[in-house]
Amino acid sequence: MVEKRRLAVARFWYEGNSFSPVLADRAAFERREWLKGQQALERTAQESELRAVIEFADRHPDWDVEVFRCASASPAGQIDDEIFTAFLEETVADLTGRTFDAIYLSLHGAGVTTRREDPEVDLLRAIRKIQPNVPIGASFDLHGNLSNELADHLTTGSVYRTYPHIDMRETAWRVLSVLERTVAGEVKPVCRILNGGLLLPSFNMRTKDGPMRELQEFAAACRKETGVLEATVFGGFPFANTPGTGGCALVVTDGDPDKADRIARTLGGELKRRQPEFMISLPTAAAGVARALASNKPGLLAVTDPGDNPYSGGINDTPEMFRALVAAQPNRPVVFAAFTDADIVDKAWRAGVGKNLGVVEFGGKAMKDYGAPVKAEATVVKLTDGVFRNIGPMETGIELRCGRTALLQSGNISIIVTEFVAPANDPAFFHLHGVDIENEQLLFVKAKNHFRAAFDAICSEIIDIDAPGPACLDMTMLPFIPELKARIPA
Repeated sequence: MVEKRRLAVARFWYEGNSFSPVLADRAAFERREWLKGQQALERTAQESELRAVIEFADRHPDWDVEVFRCASASPAGQIDDEIFTAFLEETVADLTGRTFDAIYLSLHGAGVTTRREDPEVDLLRAIRKIQPNVPIGASFDLHGNLSNELADHLTTGSVYRTYPHIDMRETAWRVLSVLERTVAGEVKPVCRILNGGLLLPSFNMRTKDGPMRELQEFAAACRKETGVLEATVFGGFPFANTPGTGGCALVVTDGDPDKADRIARTLGGELKRRQPEFMISLPTAAAGVARALASNKPGLLAVTDPGDNPYSGGINDTPEMFRALVAAQPNRPVVFAAFTDADIVDKAWRAGVGKNLGVVEFGGKAMKDYGAPVKAEATVVKLTDGVFRNIGPMETGIELRCGRTALLQSGNISIIVTEFVAPANDPAFFHLHGVDIENEQLLFVKAKNHFRAAFDAICSEIIDIDAPGPACLDMTMLPFIPELKARIPA
């Protein structure tokens, strides 16, 4: 009887915005993902890295797959170092003194804790110390800030090639396939990472058009060269605000370090050459609101506020888009999503459906930096438990929890308020609140490019604005560390 190969799997997926005051603590991870073994696999989304792990196990009965701690939280501020340390220590303990043929890690690449500037490096160092010879592969988010040192510990790696991210499963498969071939002796991967420290705002980073599409095509051409197992670029995540922040290149070749170095430099040079193309301008909140309200286009028109986008670490608290909307006094129904304010939600729940809450202050509470609260009279329309399941195409099937929620009405404005920060990127978020968003006409939403995964097909037009917030387009407004401030493009 042939002895089975053994694959270890662990996951730590988190994007940290150092300008957000919302700490990613244990409760934040437990709301989204703090699971292990079969439970982690059963709860995973249909389009996810762990779905690839399930498929790998099904297709390879000659491999035993063991899933250790899997952790993720919705992007917010820095991670409470206690939760990352707990993950690291548990993962190290699970891997210590045991024999594996390969290790697969599902990572993000833009983590930052209250004590660590690069937790992914700390994790790889610790694993490599106890498993010095085992092949290790990792998948990453396109917005990872990868340190050059990661290449010293990784055998192979890959990154999402789509933004919005709808290829998480395929990305994991690329890593797993190279690991399998490495164990079989078919390839001898050499990994290189080149982080040039480029600060690239992700507003103009969608992969269907613009500079990132062209960079993806350039990388694809590099991958056609003989002996190249992976060649790709990362846009980085500037709001992590750490010395290692920046766009980068990742290359894996079959036993050829010189080729890996050369292609990494080529990709890095192309990334730098195209940096100015990422720098765009957007209308103000007032201009975007006025344009939307004046439109007669049929179907749904959405105005997005990327500066407070939850999936960029936004806090659902900045008030400027809502201020402009209230000031405009819309004469037809509009939907606003969302504010996160546990006090308002509690007041609504205590009052009950149909009750008038009087004058309510919206926004400007979690942080005073982005504008004062906006006052508006509101009535409770609907209350929910805040649990919904994405219908996709991004993270299809994942269960998200935003605590108790309330749908309020202020004049013609329907306002969704949640206890915990949650993205409004999926129609299911609106269905939860009794909003048939596909048949609405005007939506004002704190969102960015991931919103388009589901709503490009629903909306007749999407207007992006720039308003003050922890993920705003104008990076000069944010208190970057001096090392990064000097790198902000003009």
